[in-house]
Amino acid sequence: RSSAPSPSLPSSLLHRRGAIPVTMMGGFFSVGAWFSSTPQPQPSGAVKVAMCQILCGEDKAENIAAAERAVAEACANGAGLVILPECWNSPYDTSCFPVYAETIPADLASADKESQPSSHFLSNIAREKKVYLVGGSIPEKDESGNVYNTCLVLNPEGQVIAKHRKVHLFDIDVPGKITFKESDTLSPGDKATTFSTPFGTVGVGICYDIRFPELSMLMRREG
Repeated sequence: RSSAPSPSLPSSLLHRRGAIPVTMMGGFFSVGAWFSSTPQPQPSGAVKVAMCQILCGEDKAENIAAAERAVAEACANGAGLVILPECWNSPYDTSCFPVYAETIPADLASADKESQPSSHFLSNIAREKKVYLVGGSIPEKDESGNVYNTCLVLNPEGQVIAKHRKVHLFDIDVPGKITFKESDTLSPGDKATTFSTPFGTVGVGICYDIRFPELSMLMRREG
């Protein structure tokens, strides 16, 4: 989930060859991407992966601007796959999710800049920078009013090629210490998500999803 930048990971750009797994989790990167272990053709031989970490506040417009700067920096350093963190456009608080939630249009090219600014930004920046973008996650509201923790994946044309709703919601109740329940305001997703790229098949998971190996097994079976 979004947090203050780590001095040891300044816009970390990690080189990965072939089918090496890339995982973002814990206090640093909460959106995960796994590469298939199946050998894949490598037209360019390698892909540079950028994992962006940004400080998220209450101003959604500034959060979007910070994400734009992070993606631009990653692309300037030659990244072919850029990954944003969990809930990069909203404070990470169950009371905030419904307030910051946006509907996501079927065609992101039609996203309204005023009512759907996060989707509008993701599509435009992926197309502008011609990069594969794992768009972290944003609170999504569907037509029935349900709110999901949703990751959009875009290709270099700015088109959505995958959409993942966090399957495993993080609910914790430690007597006398902490109670935090994502399920108070979020609904769970119900499927494993993968997408294909010229450098391999990638699976997407968000934060607590990473703790459940069965989800990774389903992704592996899908490619």
